[in-house]
Amino acid sequence: PQQVITGNAGSIKAPLPGNVAKIKVKEGQAVKAGEVLMTLEAMKMENEIMAPASGTVKKIYVAEGKAVQQGEALVDLA
Repeated sequence: PQQVITGNAGSIKAPLPGNVAKIKVKEGQAVKAGEVLMTLEAMKMENEIMAPASGTVKKIYVAEGKAVQQGEALVDLA
């Protein structure tokens, strides 16, 4: 899978349009920089969305199976 790190701690946005294949974290969970938050499926490829910095998952905006557009908010880290 391709690994994608976007943004900084705060709002993590979709780097490309696709479908949310798997969400690997829960709200309130502590994550480390580089930890996989979710997998986004785009053009038959799985893209791992990784935490750009350590923090806590504040809000998850998407659900598994949801189609997202490029730039759409996926997760907020605090």
